[in-house]
Amino acid sequence: MNIKHLSLYTLIALAIASTVQAQKKSYIETLSEPNKWVNSVFNNLNKRQKIGQMFFVRGLTNSTKAYEDSIGMVIKKEKIGGLVFFQGGPGRQTILTNKYQSLSKVPLLITSDGEWGLGMRLDSTISYPYQMTLGAIQDNNLIYKMGLEVAKDYKRIGMHMNLAPDVDVNNNPNNPVINYRSFGENKYNVATKGGAYMKGMQDGGLLVSIKHFPGHGDTDVDSHYDLPQLTFTKERLDSLEIYPFRELIMAGAAGVMIAHMNIPSLDNTPNIPSTLSKPIVTGILKEELGFKGLIISDAMEMKGVVKYFKDGEADVMGIIAGNDILELSQNSDRAIKLVRKAVRSGRISMDQIDQSVKKILMAKYWVGLNAKKTLNEQNVAAEVNRPESIALVQELANAAMTLVRGQDYIKTLAKEKRTVIISIGTTDVTTFQKDLGSYYQNSIFYTLDKNANANAIAKVLKELGLFDQVIIGIHDSRTRPGNGMALSGDLKMFIKDMAQKNAVFALFGNPYNLSQWPGLEQSKALLVAYQKEDFMQKAAAAVFKNQLIATGRLPVSVNEFFKYGMPY
Repeated sequence: MNIKHLSLYTLIALAIASTVQAQKKSYIETLSEPNKWVNSVFNNLNKRQKIGQMFFVRGLTNSTKAYEDSIGMVIKKEKIGGLVFFQGGPGRQTILTNKYQSLSKVPLLITSDGEWGLGMRLDSTISYPYQMTLGAIQDNNLIYKMGLEVAKDYKRIGMHMNLAPDVDVNNNPNNPVINYRSFGENKYNVATKGGAYMKGMQDGGLLVSIKHFPGHGDTDVDSHYDLPQLTFTKERLDSLEIYPFRELIMAGAAGVMIAHMNIPSLDNTPNIPSTLSKPIVTGILKEELGFKGLIISDAMEMKGVVKYFKDGEADVMGIIAGNDILELSQNSDRAIKLVRKAVRSGRISMDQIDQSVKKILMAKYWVGLNAKKTLNEQNVAAEVNRPESIALVQELANAAMTLVRGQDYIKTLAKEKRTVIISIGTTDVTTFQKDLGSYYQNSIFYTLDKNANANAIAKVLKELGLFDQVIIGIHDSRTRPGNGMALSGDLKMFIKDMAQKNAVFALFGNPYNLSQWPGLEQSKALLVAYQKEDFMQKAAAAVFKNQLIATGRLPVSVNEFFKYGMPY
């Protein structure tokens, strides 16, 4: 059977059918049914309040009291539909959510970006592995379980929608904004992994928003700062970038987020971002793909959307295009007034706004906002750091380990041999070293900072002749595992020299970095561990102790030596 000719909707269903319990109807299914609560709330809204439901503003719990109070005033005055929470902590956010909900006549739909869970935005919470790391995993049921756990976390602190997963196909290694946030370069893998994560969250009672339609994976411009342009044909976009969106829409995605990109083959209006394009949002997403769920703009304050459409015009055009929710307008009060003006002048029909508002209210009903509840403000941190979630993080890390070279060679590593364990890119002894040191008891540690010069390296080389086996970890110390890991020229030469000897390597960073270290393709063993976190270091150490068999496969191609799907 050829996987490429089997709908990934079918594959997703087959892969996780055994774990799925009887669920309530999906959000998409409920949209076609009459609902008394929705009708009652809708009929009590005037035109201005209906328009307000379409705007979501930024919430923060690491800002000032003045900022928190200003958002409270926006909720009361502008009658907005919801919030997008950013930085802060889970306990503080729970308290603030209770306060904000008490100020709003219509319950607020609370969202945030949680591609790797609450930890993407909040301190004192769990960060699951990044999506590129998940892209290496062969057991998609683990990713489904992650979705269920993320849903529990979100609901515990009063959130209803995760603006995730990211289902962009990252087929451009130089992408500055997606990259490690993508499941990889293969559209089938992206759709399957994204579908498992999405289904876990939705089965757990959480709304999702797959992003960034129609696909942000092949750009070298960050739409936070400028307007990227995609020059591909409609046929190419339809067959590649749009593929995961089509599959996940078939699988019941509740929401889709629109990217800020200029795509002349889909809309030749000069400098038009996809967010403001009716041919893209309504023509392709709603009509061609048949999507009936919530359509959400990417942040309307981003330069990619307001560069050419200023002073609130972007907000008006976003609604004309077919978006149901505009998040993070530069000025929501101005935007609501301009949309009302556009309705009066006939640029926007009230019928279109009514349809969007009913979808938003149905989403609020689906997540249980028809029943007024106050969140428990006690024991929040403990309840979003559950032992089973922490154990799942380690399971995911273990399953992602990708041994691209040396499956047989690592079996020769022996615990009684004299072993030197080196960490490159850090000044501190690492978890990787400590974990290996407890096993290889006749071992010694060295660290080489990312700027290490020939003299520092020579001191280490002087000692290596005394040892039988060498294990080297290359660590990216940056906050996020992007491209362009900075290592000194002397370190790069050291890596090349050691690769030609008996050293084995683990990379705790983005696999695209392998292209800048020639010689590693000749190493005795090379393990890709994707990111710097301790759970990845523990998993990698288990591989080099021969206690864990690495089953991951590269989710991206790096160069002629390291290709998608390795090891074959």
